[in-house]
Amino acid sequence: MPRVVAFFVLASVAAGSSLHAQTGHPVNGRWGFDTAGIDRSVKPGDDFFSFVNGTWVKNTVIPADKAVYSPRAAMSDNTEGRLRTIMEKAHPRSGHTPTADEGKVGAFYASFMDSARIERVGAKALAPVLRDIRAATTQRALTALMGKSATGFYQSAFGFGIDADLKHPDKYVVYLGQAGLTLPDRDYYLKPDMTKERAGFETYVATMLTLLDWPDAAQRAKDVVALETRIAEVSWDRMQQRDYTATYNPMSVQALSAMTPGFDWPGVLANAGLRGQSSVVVAEKSAFPKIAAVLAETPVNVLQAWMAFAAADLAAPYLSSPFVNTSFAMRGQVLSGQQVQAARWKRGVHAVSGGDYGGGDHFDRFGNIGWAVGQLYVAKYFPPEAKAKIVALVNDLKSAYRVRIAALDWMSPATKAEALKKLDTYVIKVGYPDTPRDYSHVVIRDDDLVGNVERAAAADWAFYVNRRYGPVDRSDWAMTPQTNDAYNGSLRDIVFPAGILQPPIFDANADDAYNYGAAGGVIGHELTHGFDDEGRKIDATGALRDWWTKDDAATFDARAAMLGAQYSAYEPLPGLHVNGQVTMGENIADLGGLTLGLAAYRTHMAGKTDRVLDGFTGEQRVFIGWAQAWRGKSREDALRMQVTSNEHSPRFYRVNGPSRNTDAWYDLFGVKPGEALYLAPKDRVRIW
Repeated sequence: MPRVVAFFVLASVAAGSSLHAQTGHPVNGRWGFDTAGIDRSVKPGDDFFSFVNGTWVKNTVIPADKAVYSPRAAMSDNTEGRLRTIMEKAHPRSGHTPTADEGKVGAFYASFMDSARIERVGAKALAPVLRDIRAATTQRALTALMGKSATGFYQSAFGFGIDADLKHPDKYVVYLGQAGLTLPDRDYYLKPDMTKERAGFETYVATMLTLLDWPDAAQRAKDVVALETRIAEVSWDRMQQRDYTATYNPMSVQALSAMTPGFDWPGVLANAGLRGQSSVVVAEKSAFPKIAAVLAETPVNVLQAWMAFAAADLAAPYLSSPFVNTSFAMRGQVLSGQQVQAARWKRGVHAVSGGDYGGGDHFDRFGNIGWAVGQLYVAKYFPPEAKAKIVALVNDLKSAYRVRIAALDWMSPATKAEALKKLDTYVIKVGYPDTPRDYSHVVIRDDDLVGNVERAAAADWAFYVNRRYGPVDRSDWAMTPQTNDAYNGSLRDIVFPAGILQPPIFDANADDAYNYGAAGGVIGHELTHGFDDEGRKIDATGALRDWWTKDDAATFDARAAMLGAQYSAYEPLPGLHVNGQVTMGENIADLGGLTLGLAAYRTHMAGKTDRVLDGFTGEQRVFIGWAQAWRGKSREDALRMQVTSNEHSPRFYRVNGPSRNTDAWYDLFGVKPGEALYLAPKDRVRIW
């Protein structure tokens, strides 16, 4: 399994913002907030999200090339434009195989933009993969091919990852987890209200196989859908997968082979570059033998068709227009409601840099050279003053957390001591890694897009494989510098890439109160992930260990259950409810983020005089900063996909949920009993 990382999916700059004269960054209003987006016809106590963002939502049309639009889209557009400039200027102009990182970035981008060559090559780009699949004429041979999924366009029923061992965090371990599904979640195969998506999926498989000239495409498409449905039926659901203890199952490869008879694990591991690996950690232990049995019962010609389809599906963003358009019709339109495909240059930027551009183009699923792109990005666009100020803000939030933990009235001194010890171990990483990734041995050509993807994927996987026997590198990053996001990782690190340190999430020139609500909320969110319902199971050394007293754990679980019940009552679409258990970690982190942002701001303002700006006090502006960070709107299909397959609650609940559980919000915004969001004091959830 990949690194245990909690990502904070963000909103960004609002359309219509102006540029700051010194930084050139977008600035909203005179203190960082777009007051024109407020809807004063809405009472804060009825819908705080709409009070802060309602007019913006009413006046904003989701662009045709997007499934979701938020202030983040403007920041993403800004970043994409910067990266395009970098990549176009980096093209070597002579020679197919540059040696310097900058030239490799330019050549990779040029290979994506050479649409004429890509159209001429067509499906031939997949010839080596399809040749492997056709040559594997037994189930055992086909399962062995799954090991190549770590570096190429191969299907696998199980995923691979190398990360710090949750029980022995000073060393790395190989993780294995269930996989094999094309649709976003097992519910897409099993729930009765997903008939449109399932019908679209069968058409998608048939079309892709037809484009590959695969025999009996229509029948094989039915077989592939049936196969993935059977895999879905025996796979763990998202709630089961959130249990760190249940998903930590170390075993020898010999024991794994005995548990999954007929599945060629030595062959799989050899093809994954892990020949000789003697032990692994298995995630969904009870699902493994069931998935292996499904594969063993499936005819070879069906498995071959499944793997051929998967190759086309995974490679589609890099292939000729029939593949690109077919993929977009399914992943962009059917699953997300997106109307038109993004411009080619935007997809090219993400192909080289990594990331999800929408329409199913998850360019971080396979090879890219995003770390090389990141070095070029920060050299040109990351201001040192932003790093200094965000570090200071982080320290304020850590101090606020320390005070709050010490003052908790429901936690015993013994558990508090362990919690404070863990808080002190967190390493804050800002901007970019200190050590650049080495791409000197990666061959990038401006006339071989699919080859570039495969070679970059192989290099990335080799980076992890080659260090698996060494000590854990706590300076490591799991997110490139240009990414508009943040995370809390298993290395007990809080990471803020350069890409996120832009308005409106963070603006060095904005009002302090706003920054404590927006950026401070992000920081508090990430800190709290170390103490949410999953993170609390990891101790100060990074090990999976129960460091809580029995009574404290019971109290935490009871409070978390109250929060889960609140979120499970939310119904973003008729008949579609948020799963308060699946989203529990993010909901706890959101509540902690807002709580800590406010607490840190109060400490910051001790002895200072508050200012009223545009009619709002400083503490009100903290809440408004948090709420604007979640400004945005989604197409119905995209919202349905998020609720079905994502651990984050929809954005309006990420504003209203934490606010209604924070006592100060009631006084600051005059919220009264009878208003829609009002909770009696006894019903408000207070955890951290």
